[in-house]
Amino acid sequence: MSQGPEYDVVVDNALLLDGSTTTLAVRDGHFVDRAAADIPAKEHVDAGGCLVTPAFVNAHMHLDKVYTLPMLDDRGLTAYTSGTMGDAATSIELASAVKRSYRRDWILPNVRRALDEALRHGVLHVQAFVDVDTTGGLEGMHAVLTARAEYAGRIDLQVVAFPQDGVVRDPGAAAMCEQALDLGADVVGGIPWIEHSDAAAREHVEWACALARERGLRVAMLVDDAGDPTLRTTQMLADQLLRHDLVGRGVACHARAVGTYEKPSILRLAGLAREAGLAFVSDPHTGPLHLPVRTFLDQGLDVALGQDDIEDAYYPWGRHNMLEVAFLAGHLLGFRTNVEQRLLVEMVTTRAAAAIGLAGHGLAVGDVADFCLHGQQRVVDLLREHEPPRAVYRRGRLVARTAPAVTTWGGERWAGD
Repeated sequence: MSQGPEYDVVVDNALLLDGSTTTLAVRDGHFVDRAAADIPAKEHVDAGGCLVTPAFVNAHMHLDKVYTLPMLDDRGLTAYTSGTMGDAATSIELASAVKRSYRRDWILPNVRRALDEALRHGVLHVQAFVDVDTTGGLEGMHAVLTARAEYAGRIDLQVVAFPQDGVVRDPGAAAMCEQALDLGADVVGGIPWIEHSDAAAREHVEWACALARERGLRVAMLVDDAGDPTLRTTQMLADQLLRHDLVGRGVACHARAVGTYEKPSILRLAGLAREAGLAFVSDPHTGPLHLPVRTFLDQGLDVALGQDDIEDAYYPWGRHNMLEVAFLAGHLLGFRTNVEQRLLVEMVTTRAAAAIGLAGHGLAVGDVADFCLHGQQRVVDLLREHEPPRAVYRRGRLVARTAPAVTTWGGERWAGD
């Protein structure tokens, strides 16, 4: 006869995205059964017929830059978001001014603030890009790695060593990225389109993929982030993933210029991306152009949504709330039907996990028990209200709780009626 509770947590009356209601049982940090409600457990939680989702995944976040917009003027923001994003490179150059004063002592509190917001909104996995270059040095990396240690057990940070200013045009950045990996960064980053020539862009991609293969790591790059259809760095990345035997170990962020391609070129690139196992992250709320998300999903590619920025030189808002990101993307991408609304939620949960190589992220038996209990019973309300979850669990352990908001007033008529 077994002694003590059979499960650590049992969630009763859980409504899943597919419309079914079930009971979820957790043991040792994983979902182990769809148990009966009366099975003994250390903790019983009644979801009350409301939605339960996997925890949210932010597949693209510039974590060292959060809350830095007050340190800059509006020129970078205007250049990045105007017209067809032709001045995107100029925006990056203007924004780099803040890195001249990079110090981990002020970066770290900003990072903590963003991660506290992540916890509150049920974001437990973040692919965090951190600038590494000869201007800012390793100050941002030290701050983010410190925060990763502080939040261990609550938030999983995949830290990307990101040469924002290029590796050919910024001599010394490549060596600094290797130092960042030695310090504990997890992913080799890149931004090849920022280089001054196609040859330099190819060298940039070749360097990153060779380094990733040498160290057994993944690659995450910002590609084609301007409205120029001659930019073909997404294709360069897919080609090099194949060449370096990195199939399924790369993710392309933004790829906005692909949205300006003719349809045959889009489909050709999608076929190459499938061959390379290249996933994509789109951030349609941060600029006037975006990846052709619907077409890429239809082509069977892994596509996620990312927050990208929080109050920095490229985006003035953001709360590290992936439901808010999905809500905005629904408008910008024209995703309105019931099926499309579910896709939006998947692109910030399970599909986002797949995009960044995170295995076992879901609600199936055997998956890691990272999940959110919501207060809504319909996906349309989940997206419309984009409220913090009622409760957030990391490996079956409660890490955040938010009480429902209550509005009261003192009479039958509002003042002024």
